[in-house]
Amino acid sequence: MNPIQEYFYRVEEPERSTLLFLREKILESDTENITEALSFGLPFFKYKKKMMCYFYFSKRHRQHYISFYHGDRLDHPLLLQEGRKKFKILLIDMEEDLPVELILELIDEVKKFIK
Repeated sequence: MNPIQEYFYRVEEPERSTLLFLREKILESDTENITEALSFGLPFFKYKKKMMCYFYFSKRHRQHYISFYHGDRLDHPLLLQEGRKKFKILLIDMEEDLPVELILELIDEVKKFIK
């Protein structure tokens, strides 16, 4: 088992399946340019080998989230900055339908800022 698989294995269900589903959608959205790596113990997604977004768990909100690099340039009411300088997060509510289209739209926006 590789380190990325180990990260997801440690997440309880149903969160694990949800995050794995999002992981698959993100990777499939641009198979030529989006890759994944484990950085700082977290699954990071990179665009052309540069940081784009990552998954993490908020102890404060008690929810998993996806954090977007260059999030400070994104404007959407569901994104939270909470004192972060370059990142904004989108909480993933496991009780609600996943906002897959929104996540992919935000990723497309972030890609515009990665040089």
